[in-house]
Order: sequence, then C-alpha cells, then structure tokens
Amino acid sequence: MLQDVTVDELPQLADIIFIDVRSEKEYQEGTIPGAVNIPIFNNEERAKLGTIYTQKSLKKAMEMGLELASGKLPSLYKQVDDIAHKDSVLLFCWRGGMRSKSLAIILDLMGMSVFRLIGGYKAYRHSIVEYFARAEFPYHIVVLRGNTGTGKTELLKRAKTDGYPVIDLEGLSNNRGSVFGYIGLDSQPTQKQFEALLFQEISKYQDYPYLIMECESKRIGRVTIPTAMFRAMQEGTQILLYDSLERRVKRLVAEYTAIPEALCDLGPALEKLKKRLGKRSIDELLHLLGERKYEDFVHKLIVEYYDKLYGYPNKSSSNYEICIQNNCLEKSLESLKSYLDRFTLD
Repeated sequence: MLQDVTVDELPQLADIIFIDVRSEKEYQEGTIPGAVNIPIFNNEERAKLGTIYTQKSLKKAMEMGLELASGKLPSLYKQVDDIAHKDSVLLFCWRGGMRSKSLAIILDLMGMSVFRLIGGYKAYRHSIVEYFARAEFPYHIVVLRGNTGTGKTELLKRAKTDGYPVIDLEGLSNNRGSVFGYIGLDSQPTQKQFEALLFQEISKYQDYPYLIMECESKRIGRVTIPTAMFRAMQEGTQILLYDSLERRVKRLVAEYTAIPEALCDLGPALEKLKKRLGKRSIDELLHLLGERKYEDFVHKLIVEYYDKLYGYPNKSSSNYEICIQNNCLEKSLESLKSYLDRFTLD
C-alpha cells in the first residue's frame, strides 16, 4: 500500500521507519530526526545531474537519473527491507518528487507498506522555521540558573526521568556552552538539525503549560537558540541553584576525569583563555593539570574564570523565584518538583 501524507500528519504515524533518499551531503545538512539515509543518488551523481539539468535540459537530467537509478533498484529495495522488516516505511526526498516517488512505487510493488511525504524535507523544514518564527513562544519557560558545578544538568536529568518537561539544550546541541563545552563530545549538529531536534523534543510536551531548561547563552557552540524561545527564557521564571565551592569542585573533577580524552583536551582549550586570564595564570593551570592536581586545577578555574564569567550568587538571593542549595540531590529534586507542580495545578 502506497499512501501520501502531509507534514501535519507525521505525529499520527506510529511504528514507522523514516527513510531519507537524498544524497549523503543533503542528509548531513539536516534531516527528520531518526531518519535513515538510503540515497538514490550519491553526492557525485546528484552534482552531475544538476549540471546536466543546468547546461542541457530537465529531460536529459531525468533520462540520466533513470539510467543511474535503474541498476540500483534491487539493492535499494534490499537495504530498505533489511531495515524495515515488517514495519511501514516513510520515504522523503527534497521536494517529494521523483526520487522518493520512484522508490516508493517499487517498494509498493514488492508488497511493502509505504508512505511518502508530500513536499519532502523542504515542507518539513518549512514547518519548523514557521514554528520558531512566531512572535510569541507557546510555552512559559522555567530557567534553572547557577554557577558552574552546582549540578544543574544532573538535577534536570533526574526531573526528566520523573516525567517533567525538561528540554536538554546541551544534549541537543552536543555542547556544554563554554570554552570547554566540546570536550568529550562528538561534533555538533548543524543549525537545521538542532532546530529539528529541538522541535521534536518540544512536541513531546504538548500537554504541559511550561518547559524547564538550564540557562544558556543564545549561542551554544556553533548553533543558536531560536529568537522567540530565547526571549521566553529571559522573560520566564528564574530559579537559582547554588552550592559550596568544595562540592562544586568535586562535581567537576568527577565529570571530567570520567571522560578519557577530556584531560588531554583541557590543555589546548586553556590556550583560548590566555587573553582573558593572562599567561601567568594559564601557566599555573597547565602546571596543576600536568601534576594531576585536579582539585586545585578546578578550584582555580572556577574562582578565576567560571564565577567571574557567569556571576551568579553562591547563596540565596531575592532576585530569583526560588533558590535551592544543592547539597543533597534528593532534597533539591523534591524542592524543584514541588515548585514545578504548581504550574500543573494552577
């Protein structure tokens, strides 16, 4: 069975495998989250077809496309069948045109349950751009603020596990948002893919009146938070998490020593701070790192860099809706959940 669906119908599809039949380069620039790439034309073939279309004609390009694709159809079918087993598949290309249509027809003839996205990835991308371009973001945002090492990420992960509408911006952007933000992580997604992942995550919480997330700058590494959402973060409810310097040091030491490559990457990352901290301070940090005096290293980094950079209070402050001292994760989680439950009850 072959059926065309719109972008608006995607959330109603269950137990379906998304297959992006565009070239590898197109896929890497942005795709529907979770989609598998099975390109009908690879990067070189797509470029060649584009040249023929530009220099000769659409008909010539289509003839060349038919010639290139025809020999691949058995292999393409096998790849899809190996992935899908008995599940339905949804195919999409750039505009929902010949690439997805040709393979969809073959899969349908082979008895597979096939859906095809009307308008292709272009329509999907347009829906995301339109969503984030709205003047008012459709959720109230609760922002968890606090200096580095206070345990914000760990607290929010626990809240998310317990069913609260947490948006993990660092996880989605694959960056912690500081000069050391990339350490121990894979490469970041493109801006298009970040927005797709963000949209998908937000869509899980349509029944909630609010979202909660950690405070971030508008730019996280090389991606940026959509303007309306970032504005809602600034205007939303602000919660402060704080803790003692000693416990903050221990958290950061535990975090970075748990990542095998982190200690090797810290040195080069420090060089980026030379202008801000000065050569003497950087040399001292590198010495502490070389001597494996990790607690002294992190203590100095927090006092001389992180706390001056972010400048949050290290004690309760009337500038925040509530303040939580994170000296016990379970108690902090209880305090946070007790406050968040008010939004559901109101």
